[in-house]
Amino acid sequence: MRRAFLAGLAALLPLAARAQAPTPRQTVLDFYDLVFRQKRVAEGFARHVGPTYTQHNPRVPDGAEAAIRFLGGRFRDNPAASSELKRVVAEGDLVVLHHHSRSGPEDRGAAIVDIFRVANGRIVEHWDVIQPVPETAANTNTMF
Repeated sequence: MRRAFLAGLAALLPLAARAQAPTPRQTVLDFYDLVFRQKRVAEGFARHVGPTYTQHNPRVPDGAEAAIRFLGGRFRDNPAASSELKRVVAEGDLVVLHHHSRSGPEDRGAAIVDIFRVANGRIVEHWDVIQPVPETAANTNTMF
């Protein structure tokens, strides 16, 4: 009887491990919180980015270290920078964030769409599209 119990328990362990693993959506949201809200850039990358990080932003080289330098410099130069998350879309291994990023309170900011690919619980690829928020618009809709 004990052997059957242990065999049953052993069969459940992989299920428990899978149930505890964060979803790609949660991985990206945790990363976003650390990096863009708390400005703990190096920690966010250490916790949530894989050993290979492919960057599609043409201003930033591949690799986590380059992204850490880029974002760290942005926050150092703009200590009042903020980011307000507007939407999250997740499908499979891709997570899309739509957010309003500002360098300071007087800045109209930019509408940003970040796309992250997650593999094995880590962010491994990033794309972004950045559109400045204009002073006037040809319609009464907002960008958010």
